[in-house]
Amino acid sequence: MTADQSRPTPEPQELSAIACRIAQEAADYVRRRRADLFPVSGLSATAEAVSTKSTRTDPVTVADTETEQLIRRLLARQRPGDPILGEEQGDDGGAGGHVRWVVDPIDGTVNFLYGVPVYAVSIAAQIDGVSVAGAVVDVARSVAYWAWTDGGAWAQGPADVQPRRLRANPVDDVALALVATGFGYSAGRRRAQGRLIAELAPQVRDLRRLGAAALDLCMVASGAVDAHIEHGLSPWDWAAGGLIAAEAGATVIMPPTSSTSSDGYPTIAVAPGIADDFLAILTTAGADERLPE
Repeated sequence: MTADQSRPTPEPQELSAIACRIAQEAADYVRRRRADLFPVSGLSATAEAVSTKSTRTDPVTVADTETEQLIRRLLARQRPGDPILGEEQGDDGGAGGHVRWVVDPIDGTVNFLYGVPVYAVSIAAQIDGVSVAGAVVDVARSVAYWAWTDGGAWAQGPADVQPRRLRANPVDDVALALVATGFGYSAGRRRAQGRLIAELAPQVRDLRRLGAAALDLCMVASGAVDAHIEHGLSPWDWAAGGLIAAEAGATVIMPPTSSTSSDGYPTIAVAPGIADDFLAILTTAGADERLPE
């Protein structure tokens, strides 16, 4: 038996506390680096600060890479040997620990790049591919969201003396639902998503596209929106936020645990009082199905 196998699996609440502390430290770093690399808004930066990934509309900044490296170092101190799956550096293989960490150093990189104040650090702990704890920190607003299995969803910002327990909205009419969504990077998937949104828009109150899926899911949890639907998200986009939404009482449908961003499965979170009607609308529109590239 290896040392990692003999180490007891910690309680989800302990993992949530680790995720929250590290996400807050990483968010502080992202906040400082934004001021170093870019003006208040706009794209003026050195060529070395920005590159691209899957398409030329899918950027990565030096701050993404640096922040993931920071998170990996901090996790290695807290949980040596645990494998880590990160957006920028992939799966490190780890040492086969009971817990796998799923990390998005900056969710909403395009917003970060342009100076739109909607981007986050997301860290989740998974066991057997299922999220049991997670934290998302809204960098610009300094609001931390966190949850653990059967422990509820929580948030705390600068104005909060104590953490606030989160509950999805008590809305019961889907026609009054405010829905968050997002779009993929490939032109083909965007066309398909546009057709689905055209079906959805007349049947709900309104739509919002903020550009950071982890925060969209936390907004379902907090009641800032009533639902979220997006195809093609990667595990690091939904691993923490999906758990937070579910622990706040939302109905959550996440991609299969084997899914990657290219698979095109939907991630859905919706307030419980409108879940049946909202899911029926998605089924009629074909939005509950996989959208390939």
